[in-house]
Amino acid sequence: MRLSRSLVPTLKETPAEAQIVSHRLMLRAGLIRQTAAGIYAWLPAGFRVLQRITQIVREEQDAIGAQEMLMPTIQPAELWRESGRYEGYGKEMLRFRDRHDRELLYGPTNEEMVTDLFRQSVRSYRELPQIVYHIQWKFRDEVRPRFGVMRGREFLMKDAYSVDIDRDGAVLNYRKMMLAYMRTFRRMGLSAIPMAADTGPIGGDLSHEFIILAPTGESEVFYDAAFEEIDYSPAAFDATSAADLERFFHLMTSHYAATDEKHDPAQWEKIAPERRRQGRGIEVGHIFYFGTKYSASMGFSVAGPDGKPFHPEMGSYGIGVSRLVGAIIEASHDEAGIIWPDPVAPFRAAILNLKVGDPACDGLSERLYAALGASALYDDRDERPGVKFADADLLGHPWQIIVGPRGAASGKVELKRRASGEREELSPEAALARIGA
Repeated sequence: MRLSRSLVPTLKETPAEAQIVSHRLMLRAGLIRQTAAGIYAWLPAGFRVLQRITQIVREEQDAIGAQEMLMPTIQPAELWRESGRYEGYGKEMLRFRDRHDRELLYGPTNEEMVTDLFRQSVRSYRELPQIVYHIQWKFRDEVRPRFGVMRGREFLMKDAYSVDIDRDGAVLNYRKMMLAYMRTFRRMGLSAIPMAADTGPIGGDLSHEFIILAPTGESEVFYDAAFEEIDYSPAAFDATSAADLERFFHLMTSHYAATDEKHDPAQWEKIAPERRRQGRGIEVGHIFYFGTKYSASMGFSVAGPDGKPFHPEMGSYGIGVSRLVGAIIEASHDEAGIIWPDPVAPFRAAILNLKVGDPACDGLSERLYAALGASALYDDRDERPGVKFADADLLGHPWQIIVGPRGAASGKVELKRRASGEREELSPEAALARIGA
């Protein structure tokens, strides 16, 4: 993408309404713009990050056999009355009536809808287990939306739902999803810690939230350094093996991990001081096993092996996809701007032409741009080098290829690694090889 023709409206000054780092940097880097309180438009560079995160989430869900579908954002109120949650959910639920006076709501979650879809479609235990997921926009009418995409009213979420014959099967899928989550966050360059959590309005008796460390996190967290040493790869744990999943789950739950709300100082003292880790954390995912809470209340039953009907066991599993964009920035930035982990960066590299109009600089920059294609943002603006350097750091591209008159004349470029700040002079071919083009 040529920056001179792109909608990447960077800002020099921090907007007054931005209270936390991710909100400030997302606005300044031209990733988002607010259209209403807690509601944001995702501009091209921001949308590219959102798509990259979405794809990683999708690939890890597919890897454990979850089936992607798409449920609507608007749901009938009757489904929520069946489950008993309609009146008790609170004002966060946006309720309205259509022209036929039918009561509808903008879905904050999909347990009721997916239960209804399964009760229309599954008749026998032979059709179970099932796991489905979708990546869809949600709406919760926060009384005080703030912190940009970290606590907005409209947000993109991956929510998955499992349906099983019995508790053993449901727990197996719960463990499988937990493993998929750890792999998902690790692929994004994040260290996530699973922590036992309250089930809240979703219900159930088994729940974990996934916390990533960030200095500006919303809660204080305490955990054993053992989590930092675990290999979550398929070579270490086979997601199709019940024995591997049991071993994995035991590993996840045998080491200390707690938010400040559940912190136990006595247990904390039992951990060797050199293995204690403490900091601030941001929740980026939450999983629940809730048994027959929805299948029983909504009359979803299937025929068992003896022909008698029974209510299947269910669970739900969420990842805040749009929230992850902000959370990654909170965990990975410096005074100059964003530092994107390679897998989620909107562009792998920025090409900085420091003297537009110079034949050598233009020619070399165009050659690099042709080689990198859609993975590069070519800064071909007629701007001072300082402006280009500042914007490249602000936008956080993992690599910067700097093309100046002196280097171009001798067939060299300067390659900068954003995360470390290291620079080296290389041939264009060597620079492309270094960044994996």
